[in-house]
Amino acid sequence: MKIPASHPRNASLEVRQRLVEGVEKGITSMHGLIAHGRGEAFDYLLGEETELEARYAIKAAADELIHAERPVLSINGNVAALSMPEMIKLAHVLNGRIEVNLFHFTFRRLKMIELAIANNGGEDVLLEGSEDNFAVLPGIDHARARMHPEGIAKADVVFVPLEDGDRCEALVKAGKKVITIDLNPLSRTAQSATITIVDNIVRALPILIETIIERQTSKLRQMMVMKEGFDNKRNLKEIERIMRKNVFATQK
Repeated sequence: MKIPASHPRNASLEVRQRLVEGVEKGITSMHGLIAHGRGEAFDYLLGEETELEARYAIKAAADELIHAERPVLSINGNVAALSMPEMIKLAHVLNGRIEVNLFHFTFRRLKMIELAIANNGGEDVLLEGSEDNFAVLPGIDHARARMHPEGIAKADVVFVPLEDGDRCEALVKAGKKVITIDLNPLSRTAQSATITIVDNIVRALPILIETIIERQTSKLRQMMVMKEGFDNKRNLKEIERIMRKNVFATQK
């Protein structure tokens, strides 16, 4: 479907189209469309803009990822459809690994995402594809308990945008620092993650990559203390306040 540039909802419809194409290619689950619609509703409450609080979280996330010893980036179907090139670039600038992790798991989806990553220049992707090639994340009793033994299982920092709440909680309980992108500041994912970037992934990821590159090359790198001073709970409360304010503003 060709979306005219003049359409007032052009950007939003373009993102939706990427997800639809993801379903058609076998990358995205149909259930992912529902999840995206929920997130889009919260994006309306943000005014479809990257708030200052999100930028604070991005800086903290950048510092955490730069200092990580074994950073791993987790990709699910929605992330693959929306931000594949950016995830590959992020892995490159961090010298990190990409791991594919699916809730609605099928071997076909796993292979289709692997192919899409390869077509976008990604290499050395970790897959929990074989029956004996996975570790188990304690506290999860569905397919997303699978972790690659050389990936998330050994990671100290895990970047998991658009994550499930129960898996985010389990990763934190397993002693890992978890960075996520979630448009809902009230979700279990947002509340339990170490750092939550409340923003649309298509806006936040390019800013995160740019921030990491800037901080990696900065002469002030040794002075990076943003991650130590970042309070995730306080940041989420401020985002919630902004959303509430926007709701009341529309009622005037």
